Amino acid sequence: MAVPEAVAGLAAIPGVRTAAQLGEPTIDASASAGSLPLAPALAKLVPGGLRRGSTMSVAGSTALVLALLAEATREGSWAAITGMPDVGVAAAAELGVDLDRLALVPDPGAEVAAVLSALIDGFDLVVLGPSVARGMQPQLARRLAGRVRNRGAVLLAAGLWPSAELELRVSNRRWRGLTDDGFGHLEFREVVVTSRGRGAAARQRTVALQLPGPGGAVAAAEVSAGRGLTEVAG
Repeated sequence: MAVPEAVAGLAAIPGVRTAAQLGEPTIDASASAGSLPLAPALAKLVPGGLRRGSTMSVAGSTALVLALLAEATREGSWAAITGMPDVGVAAAAELGVDLDRLALVPDPGAEVAAVLSALIDGFDLVVLGPSVARGMQPQLARRLAGRVRNRGAVLLAAGLWPSAELELRVSNRRWRGLTDDGFGHLEFREVVVTSRGRGAAARQRTVALQLPGPGGAVAAAEVSAGRGLTEVAG
């Protein structure tokens, strides 16, 4: 689908508005007030919830990106993901994302500024895939961050993002369920997530999670070495 058609399709969604260019928007102080809800297991990583007007980076786990969207979409917020053509819709649903409130733009194309501007204007949460985040010019990143603040959206970059207010990194991925000789069934994955940011989130926090948990959604965990844990990349 051509970029203009993709943007037109977004504009057809109730509440979504397009922007002809990425200029300086009119400041709406009320838009950036408040925060979007999070699953209880993620509350310690992101103090106060997903603060409207903020930018975050998530490194090492697509599942964590999707888990961050789950509670907000179930509570009525809209989310958009762009630049992640291989994102698993079934996995998103298992993690709790309301698919009726999720828009996918596999490739923003050459008009990335216009597409991202339209998404920020019309959605509560906007996720940028790794390739989009890596290719972002610093000047454009600053202008997008300013637009996010003024519109009261939340931007989540799946990868490094210049001057992100909060960075989440996933490590120590281990699957539970297999015996030492490789028999059994994978039940859930244990990970360690570290958050570091600025302001109220400046203190580093480390939380053990089941991602995904036995029921598919994210859950709190206590990671310990021993029988039944198998190191698996991804």
